[in-house]
Amino acid sequence: MSTYTAPKKKNLLPKLAMAGPVSVWMILFVTIPMLYVIFISFMSRGVFGDVVYEFSMESYQTILDPTYFQVILKSLKAAGMTTVLCLLIGYPFAYIIARKPKDVAAKMITLLMIPFWTNSLMRLNSWLLLFQTSGPVNNFLVNTGIVDKPISFIYTDELVLIGLITNMLPFAVLPMYSTIEKLEKSMLEASADLGANPRTTFCRITLPITFPGIFSAIILTFIPSLGIYTVTDMLGGGKVLFIGNIIKNQFGSIRNWPLGAALSVLLIVVTMLLIFIYTRFAKIEDMEVV
Repeated sequence: MSTYTAPKKKNLLPKLAMAGPVSVWMILFVTIPMLYVIFISFMSRGVFGDVVYEFSMESYQTILDPTYFQVILKSLKAAGMTTVLCLLIGYPFAYIIARKPKDVAAKMITLLMIPFWTNSLMRLNSWLLLFQTSGPVNNFLVNTGIVDKPISFIYTDELVLIGLITNMLPFAVLPMYSTIEKLEKSMLEASADLGANPRTTFCRITLPITFPGIFSAIILTFIPSLGIYTVTDMLGGGKVLFIGNIIKNQFGSIRNWPLGAALSVLLIVVTMLLIFIYTRFAKIEDMEVV
């Protein structure tokens, strides 16, 4: 005669001890603020810039205004160009680092991160000094006869793009390096033994295997480029406006919090959309950096 043995209760205390603090942190400092921003986006703006707690879709209707809509499109275009250029520059660089010995690769990554050891405002000011009318770049162009007179580089879209690329490049290199490093040389050698040329090997083996790192780089580059405002403030001089600048102004000097919240919700939607697309193609645990 068999006897019934009650199932043992699992000890949840270790799991709660590990996940509890992180969950509380995410709820207090991510989920609740995000929900509050979404809530404010459906409110109205008072006469003196205060938030009137009356449901309104005015802020979302304002986003469709040609003035704001053009800025949004311009921001998406700049973020897209920054992402593409960071991928084109960063992928070969990440591949070279991944093929180096461990100690050499660590030194190269350190060199890549050295600029981030300095204050971001100092780095942005250095670009202004380099490209000003009497700066080294213009002096070189004039002295070598490439141009007849100095070129106006500062406070232009092109200089803002350079600033975005230099700021976002490490965020593109690191996740791609992480996946390329895991690429086994035996697979590349087997492809060559079977008669595939380097181009075919890259398209059929290297690129698909390293795709999770590429998409991680896209997310880590595109989203910050879309919302960043310090680069455009410094290198654009107030003449170049992106969506991040408008959000900052709405919450600051203009004091239109519902509109700023609605624009922030737009960034949240873009972020969620990219993450959703990523999860359709790769596992979420592949989104890692060194």
